[in-house]
Amino acid sequence: MQTPNRYHDLSGFLAEKFPFKVQKISINAGFTCPNRDGTVGYGGCTYCNNQTFNPEYCKTEKTVAQQLEEGKQFFARKYPNMKYLAYFQAYTNTYGELDRLARMYEEALSVDDVVGMVIGTRPDCMPDELLNYLTELNRRTFLIVEYGVESTNDETLKRINRGHDYRTAVEAVQRTTEKGILVGIHLILGLPGESREQILDEAEEVSRLPVILLKLHQLQLIRGTCMAKEYAEHPERFHLYAADEYVELVVDFLERLRPDIVLDRFVSQSPKYLLIAPDWGLKNFEFTEKVKKCLLQRNTFQGRLFNPLSC
Repeated sequence: MQTPNRYHDLSGFLAEKFPFKVQKISINAGFTCPNRDGTVGYGGCTYCNNQTFNPEYCKTEKTVAQQLEEGKQFFARKYPNMKYLAYFQAYTNTYGELDRLARMYEEALSVDDVVGMVIGTRPDCMPDELLNYLTELNRRTFLIVEYGVESTNDETLKRINRGHDYRTAVEAVQRTTEKGILVGIHLILGLPGESREQILDEAEEVSRLPVILLKLHQLQLIRGTCMAKEYAEHPERFHLYAADEYVELVVDFLERLRPDIVLDRFVSQSPKYLLIAPDWGLKNFEFTEKVKKCLLQRNTFQGRLFNPLSC
């Protein structure tokens, strides 16, 4: 039996938007990143290995439509009447010429049973021309733009070679919401150098943003990344949370978060062969159940400590 929710969850939000069950299907459309090709920097963010993002059906040699059709087959076995959101996930999915981007987005929307789109990108990759196109697209279909913010702390953003500051993220969120487009953001909790108090302060900071959705990720050390090399050389610089400790951190974070923000997820789950640490041995739904139980045991809920006057 599932524990009742004491936070605003994604399934409830989508149930308000659609009269049927919907599922995101990840797409790897072959984009790169300005933090890898020299436009912003080289090497990418120190924690990043994009192999962690992609299900087996996400292969760049396949078209957007092919990836969606294979994703539909994967989910339809369990839910034959499901509808879908095309999720442009890997790398920076607004980084390219407008004509190319529009063709890919339109191809995704042409697939049967695709009823909307989620576009993951960086805050420094939303030119006005593209934002105007997405404004028109938003009038035709359900759309969320998700920005990888990762931290609200500029010192942390420099340390992880993010390639932009927090002000850039704030401006991107504001410009996008002013166009009437729903905006989500991603944060990584536990980045090196950030104290527990700094992490909890981020809940108040993002609550000031006009965002509808938030994805939380625990810090994971992934093979082949600069951060994994740093950890091997200087493990004392890192605090890797145990599962129960991270549950408590998430609950404390939720208490301080604006109550209307939708929580998409609390953790990410990298492939075993890439993951160095922490290896909790928990599926995402198992971790979510732990969060629900902790909220219940502590008799608390999302927004309990939120102060509207701080926004």
